[in-house]
This record gives sequence, C-alpha cells and structure tokens, in this order.
Amino acid sequence: MSRIRVLVVDDSAMARQIIEKGLSSDPEIEIVGTAADVFQARDLIVYREPDVITLDVEMPKMDGVEFLRRFMPQKPVPVVMVSAMTGPGARITLEALEYGAVDFVLKPSTSFGVGLKEMIDTLIDKVKAASRVDVSSWKNRKVQAPAGSRQRVLVGGTDKILAMGASTGGTVALRQILQAFPADMPGTVIVQHMPPTFTRMFAEKLDEVCKVNVKEAADGDRILRGQVLVAPGARHMEVKRSGGRYEVRLSQGEKVNGHIPSADVLFNSLASSAGGNVLGVILTGMGGDGARGLLEIRKAGGRTLGQDRDSSVVYGMPQVAMELGAVEKQLPLHLMVDGIIQSFQEMQKAEK
Repeated sequence: MSRIRVLVVDDSAMARQIIEKGLSSDPEIEIVGTAADVFQARDLIVYREPDVITLDVEMPKMDGVEFLRRFMPQKPVPVVMVSAMTGPGARITLEALEYGAVDFVLKPSTSFGVGLKEMIDTLIDKVKAASRVDVSSWKNRKVQAPAGSRQRVLVGGTDKILAMGASTGGTVALRQILQAFPADMPGTVIVQHMPPTFTRMFAEKLDEVCKVNVKEAADGDRILRGQVLVAPGARHMEVKRSGGRYEVRLSQGEKVNGHIPSADVLFNSLASSAGGNVLGVILTGMGGDGARGLLEIRKAGGRTLGQDRDSSVVYGMPQVAMELGAVEKQLPLHLMVDGIIQSFQEMQKAEK
C-alpha cells in the first residue's frame, strides 16, 4: 500500500520541522517536501504531486485563504489548515473552509489546553481523512456566494425542533443549508465540531448571510422559530423542556465520542425531551458522533435525515448512522433543505 504523500507549508522553520517529524512518525505518511511560503509550495505541488497539503493560516506574502482561492481551481489538492486559536487566524480558517480546505487543526496553546502531542495526533488523523476526500469538483470552479434564501411558507407548530450534527466539511454544508432557510423556520439547534472562538465566529458569519437569526448558544436560551443556536466549543448542549417551552442547557464535562460539544449528547437529550417533535439531521464528518443519538430520536418517534456519500466531504458520521438504522432517508446536500421542509410538512399532517 502506497503511503500518503504530504507537503508541509509553514513560514516558521520550527513549525515545519515539528510537523514533518510528527507526521513522519506514522508509517502510512511520507513527507514529500516543505515550503516556507505559498510560492515555494506552488512549485512543489506541481513537481512533487502531494496527496495532502498542511497549510499554515497566517503567512507573509499571501495568506492561506488567498492561496486556496487562486490555486484550488487550477490544481485541487486536499488541504488541512494549521491554525492559531485566536486573532485573525480563526477568521481566516473559517474562510479557508469555504474556499476548499477540508479541515483544520489548532496549533499548540497552553491557554486552551492544546498540547503538541494532541495537535500531531489530530493532524495525522485529519491528513489520513483528507487523503480520501475527492476535491476534483474545485477544478476551474468560481467561488460565488450562495443564492438568497428561498421564499416559502413553512408549516409546523412552534414546538417543532430541527437538530443538526456535523464535523469535517460541516461548516460549508451548514452554510449552504441555512442560507436557504426562510425566516420562519422551526427553532434549530446545531452541533458542529469546533473549538471555542471558532463556534462564535462561525455563528456570527452565518448570521450575516442568513434570513434566520444565528447565534452561539448561551445557557438558558429558548428555542424559537426563526432562530438557530450553535453549540459553543468546549460545552455540551442539551435541550430540556420547561413548561411549554424548550430551552438549551450548556455544561462542561468529558468528551463524548472524542468531542465536546457532541452531537450524541444533543440528540439524546432531544429524544428524551421532545420525541416526535424533533427532526434530526446528520451531516458530513469523521467518526460516528451523533449516530446513536439520531437512532434514539427515531425510536422516540422523531424524523431523521442523513447526508449521502457522494455529497459528504467525509462519509463517516452519516455512514455509521445509516448502518445503525438511524437514518430514515439519505439525501444529497443540494436536496437537504427540500427534504427538511417536506419532513416538517409530513410531521404536521400526521398530527391531524
């Protein structure tokens, strides 16, 4: 079996050495070159033909986003961004995901508890996942803002809840879905695997382009029609019923399925508190987080949808959910909004 050929791009000589040494420790990975800037990287991509690129977010001459914008349409290669937790690095990383980057890892930070070993272990996993991602659709692609939200009248009472879980590839998938939502969508709760700061910035960026209101969830927030709550990084989010309304509860705790927030935690709480009023959706992502919780929603009488293999960046979470029997129907990403609206319409008809 051939090894995964990786090109490391970082303006820091020390960072390049650390990443090269860390990735080389895995027998399935081969470093085919390192570059101090994107201009060196451009030539190495052509001549060394890497399977995956690790790309520093903030670099002199040209940052990672601008490099992706220019180069992905010419020669698409799976990219894993290496990002700082705070400052412009977080903003640029989110933009990079929109321009074709598959995923990102955080640089070591004592402030946020990200150690060097954890960073390297995570990078190895994500490089392997990225090597299996087909990015050929970026060839000659012109990146445009998605079309405006659809104008349609939704059915469904105020007690209906939409819950979505996603990981690798999820930021782009969720943006595409949410931008198509009309302003009166049932209350929506989301778990996207991301650390603190990133979840807040992700919610803020979505709020700027969506008709629904999008915010990072705060403890005690009510689930309201026309509002989307994104689980904050490093906090689990659950939904509890309080009288005639639903509220979110945030908590610290251990990782579940390797994640905090965890889609399983959210979905399990909804199965218990809202049952047949829930529509659960599981989207692209590594691993199996959310699959068992989605099954509980279905067992409790709720409806469930899953993203299909071809439109998923990583067909991990939806595949596990499908194999468990948790997914009622699989849909490609471009049909997911129609599927969500149709499911809510069917839920209301069933109540009459």
